[in-house]
Amino acid sequence: MTSASLGHNRQLAEKAHDIRKTALEMGKVQGQGYIAQALDVADILAVAYFHAMTYRPEDPEWEGRDRFYLSIGHYAIALYAVLIEAGVVPREELETYGGDDSRLPMSGMAAYTPGMEITGGSLGQGLPIAIGACLGLKRKGSKSFVYNLLSDGELGEGSTWEAALSGAHWKLDNLIAIVDVNNQQADGPSSQVLSCEPLLDKWNAFGWFSQRVNGNDLDALVKAFDAARAHPGPQPRVIICDTLMGKGVSFLEAREKNHFIRVDADEWDTAMTVLDAEFAS
Repeated sequence: MTSASLGHNRQLAEKAHDIRKTALEMGKVQGQGYIAQALDVADILAVAYFHAMTYRPEDPEWEGRDRFYLSIGHYAIALYAVLIEAGVVPREELETYGGDDSRLPMSGMAAYTPGMEITGGSLGQGLPIAIGACLGLKRKGSKSFVYNLLSDGELGEGSTWEAALSGAHWKLDNLIAIVDVNNQQADGPSSQVLSCEPLLDKWNAFGWFSQRVNGNDLDALVKAFDAARAHPGPQPRVIICDTLMGKGVSFLEAREKNHFIRVDADEWDTAMTVLDAEFAS
């Protein structure tokens, strides 16, 4: 790896750390939330927004932008954190998270938040929406990409696989799906609720250019995002990311059930201290 690459990855690591800190600060406002998910996808979001995507923070609706579709609406706190770090959402709005009349509701809504492209929440709908957007962009002659973050839990939805078939059928090479495989959902481990393995083989069989990486390894993520964008084949692309819930805060990583976390008042500052210490080590 060159010194320039090392420097870039260090910058991405700092961005991922900042995303985690900002998410924790928002979580502290409400005292609860989908914090473990925000911590686990911070590296993915850092690479997406500070390495891969083209956009204008001052003009979130710029027609030439790459789109980021958050299918998993309850991950909104993670997306808000990166939108704040990217300068799309003013930092002072952080304190309004989840409050009345806030532009940062606890579940993402496109009508409220700059940079929030779709309203998620009804799981399994993000990829179908992304298919339609990619078709529309192609008909416009646009060179923009659509990045769609979905969860391993959403792979239990038939609509996701119908969309996967459609993406390959329409040869949507402007679509990059990102699957967060953290093996957690509301009813328990995803692998026990409804196993979807072997994921790489299945996406390949559906006609996608498929990669599987450690979703908390920035170097692997950068290579995967670059390969997805540069792939010459006329097919959609998917990056399957194995992640760790609560990544960066050891006592949250260790919790057996961390799909939705209630953190005691004194634990928020402890979490921030642990996050800083683990990043510095």
